[in-house]
Amino acid sequence: METRVAVLSIIVEQDSSTTELNRLLSEAGEYIIGRMGIPYRKKGVSIISVVIDAPQDLISTLSGRIGRLRGVSSKTAYSRVITQVEEEKHD
Repeated sequence: METRVAVLSIIVEQDSSTTELNRLLSEAGEYIIGRMGIPYRKKGVSIISVVIDAPQDLISTLSGRIGRLRGVSSKTAYSRVITQVEEEKHD
């Protein structure tokens, strides 16, 4: 399996979407390296950056699901850093 480092940039314009956004990010929690959130109260938005090291399809799926939330805008920047990771075997 290959993983890739990426940054998800998220702008939340409707607070009603924060519960679902946090649920989506929680589901990907094992891959998230760090997260920074800045409430910009003067403009009524929250800006969130999420750094993730995950399989490409997981990043794409997460980004797409976040982008479909009402009042949420997102963009993803991918690095060229791709790492081969051995999958754990479960008995």
